[in-house]
Amino acid sequence: MSRCKERFSSLGDVLLICAVIFVGTVMASNAQQPPESQEQREESVRLDIPIEEEGAHSQGVNRKRGHSEAENEATVDRDPDEPSQKTVGAPASSMYPMSLTSSSLMPIAPELMGHHPNLPMGYGAMLPPGGSMQPKNFMTQPGVNIAGSNNVVNIGCHVQSIGSVPLATSSSQLNPVPPPGPVPTPDHVPPPNQESDVPDTMSTFIQELKETGKALYDKILPIPYIKDELDSVDKVFIEVGLERRVGKDSWKKLGSYHDIFPKEKGNPRIQIIEGDPGYGKSTLALQMVYDWCNEVSGSPFSGPDILICLNLRQLKGITSIAQAIKQFSLPFDSKLKLLDVEQLISKSNIWVIFDAYDEYPDQHNKDNFVMQMLKGKIGQHVNILLTTRSSCIPPALGARTGRIRLTGFDNAAQERYIRKVVTGDDEVVKKVLKQLNINPTLGVLCRAPLFSVMYAHLTHKGSMLHEISSVTGFFGHMISCFLSHTQNKLSGADESPENLQTHADTHAALDKLAFEALTSKMQQLVWDRTFFVGELGEVFYKLYVDVGILVEEKETYIPAPGKVPQHKRVVRFYHKLFGEWYAAYHLIECVKSRSYILPENINLYDLKFLFMFACGLDQPGGSQVIKLLGERKDGAKSVVLCAPQLKEWSHDIQTTVRGIVSSRIHIKGYDSRLPQRSTIQLLELASQHKIPISEVWLQGSFSSVDPDSLSLVLHSGLCLPQLSTLQELVIWTKPGREVTVDECTRLLNYAIHSQLLRKLTMEDCILPWMDSIPTSLDNVQVSWMPILSTSFLYSLRSGKWQNRSGEILTRGAYDDLVTKFRERYSNRPWQKQRRAERE
Repeated sequence: MSRCKERFSSLGDVLLICAVIFVGTVMASNAQQPPESQEQREESVRLDIPIEEEGAHSQGVNRKRGHSEAENEATVDRDPDEPSQKTVGAPASSMYPMSLTSSSLMPIAPELMGHHPNLPMGYGAMLPPGGSMQPKNFMTQPGVNIAGSNNVVNIGCHVQSIGSVPLATSSSQLNPVPPPGPVPTPDHVPPPNQESDVPDTMSTFIQELKETGKALYDKILPIPYIKDELDSVDKVFIEVGLERRVGKDSWKKLGSYHDIFPKEKGNPRIQIIEGDPGYGKSTLALQMVYDWCNEVSGSPFSGPDILICLNLRQLKGITSIAQAIKQFSLPFDSKLKLLDVEQLISKSNIWVIFDAYDEYPDQHNKDNFVMQMLKGKIGQHVNILLTTRSSCIPPALGARTGRIRLTGFDNAAQERYIRKVVTGDDEVVKKVLKQLNINPTLGVLCRAPLFSVMYAHLTHKGSMLHEISSVTGFFGHMISCFLSHTQNKLSGADESPENLQTHADTHAALDKLAFEALTSKMQQLVWDRTFFVGELGEVFYKLYVDVGILVEEKETYIPAPGKVPQHKRVVRFYHKLFGEWYAAYHLIECVKSRSYILPENINLYDLKFLFMFACGLDQPGGSQVIKLLGERKDGAKSVVLCAPQLKEWSHDIQTTVRGIVSSRIHIKGYDSRLPQRSTIQLLELASQHKIPISEVWLQGSFSSVDPDSLSLVLHSGLCLPQLSTLQELVIWTKPGREVTVDECTRLLNYAIHSQLLRKLTMEDCILPWMDSIPTSLDNVQVSWMPILSTSFLYSLRSGKWQNRSGEILTRGAYDDLVTKFRERYSNRPWQKQRRAERE
């Protein structure tokens, strides 16, 4: 018996010696690895990896993604001395080696799980012959620390057992062993029968991104309630007008969305794509995703290695681009881990589309990761496109940031959409387009693709919209059509049409939710389904989902750091405009209390449709809304938009409008047609009510003068008629323009027929040399400023132009001025076109 004990003791000594030699070998290998720099550690910390306590590590906790709680608990409860061939994971914190105390017991296995330079992160190599390489979750990659009596060695591997004999030895049983000489490191040990898996990881990443992208662009719903007509974005996409900002107030038309990123080197890698509500920003983003996923020939968006579209509405609390991609751009069951994503995007040609910045819950947090990327503090290699409403441009952007704006559908685009999506019948197309031409309100509204699409489909289905005279009337009619169609479809269901109508007409709870969400400091546009149903009731909720006004979606979220992702049902409005429509009803109820004050944090122009709807829905309530807007320092623009929605102007409204038009009114060339149209309507109504209009500036918006009506035609196609109470008109043309004799004569005739006009000014242009100006301009002062700091007044006494000193402009001086003007503006479109025509 004693001899057997000696044999087993000898065997134990041999095994112990083998273990010590093995540990020493790995120590030497680890010692040759360069120490992790502070910068590397900080970069790793920025990956938002959940950290667990060291005690969990010493117990061998396995918190693998996708494991059930029962499996995790079974792993925790296992005796650390129990023999096992199953590798035990570790928390993410163990990526950074920790020192274990001398009492810590760690099983040892001949399986190295350190980072092999020729393998993707998360894979290890078996050093002993005959071993096998196994994939591991590098978010939970262990770092084993073996404590000696005189030193602590961190080994980037997890050793568990040798054969079937566990090593349960305290550090006191291990005599310090000096590091052996150089030995082969994992760099020199090829993985048996398997090559590097990096290309496959990238391939998987791209494939999963395309699967998610397809799920986005394959569910386009032109009309919310017609859910059986889902289309791929390429089946409904029509190019909208696009312009690039080339100066403070100058924009250059683009031929296609393919031109958004200029081909020249040194151009901005960040592009802000702005537009009013309903102008097709999100649809454009989905078309870009389609181009990439399907490698569309000729599209620059098929070129990058990776293209990702993230809806910022969903990214509340997300702290990194990798986390956003992992959570929202990859399938729920993706095998790729957070660090996979981080590694892949760090070395790829990547384009990211951030959609709907105006709906981003964290935009008021100046340190959010989106703003850090826009400012170039992180992700400097990423090309970024960010879509947003024109009223919500991110602040403090860098110099290398481009600006693109959407100008909507012109007549040709409207016709292309109808033929492509609605009908190819020539007669029907002509009928639909005819209504747009005879109704100026419809013509303006349908420049927005959202309204144009709704109008085309509703008109084709027999709904007559030609009597619509306001944006409120259009939207209200559209909602009625949606509800009517759904009621007809559900009339045979359990609910009677009368009950459905009751739910359709009684929506105070929805109104309140929408208003509070839109006017809060951080707009909340997505709600938990359970909460929403609790507030509105199941029947009401189901009706509005069936109508399409509300949209229910499945959203992925992580309940806590390190936990398994979960799904939940959320609800939102089909479009933010629908939220503004219902919020307008609640605003009307609020203003019935004369003591109500608009919250200071409200961005009035961002919510312009909310106020326009409120003014159009209720005359007394609308009058009170305009009064409240007029009391705000930033309310003038909103009053201009809202006042035309009222059918009648009370004395209070006239007083408010009088205060607005007593100051300078701008009609800017880069404004969309809706604000231009609203401004013109306000000016017309003010003139009809005999309210003096102090000063109107046409800032880059003037195109020509209609010879028959003597109206001023704008570049947008809208017309500013003669205003009987206008006192001063300033026409600030596009820089470099040369006005012809006929154009100048018509402008002067416009001034003559404006009864109260006292001053006409022309800026940034060259007027023609004219021997005389009509003498009927006796009461109008005509001034001309061709170049900054150079101005002239027309003298009725001499019939000539005079400078500020009273000197008459001679023909020779005029010719010199023209030469100087052409040199100054030689690169402007107007002068380029003039030279091209002469050549």
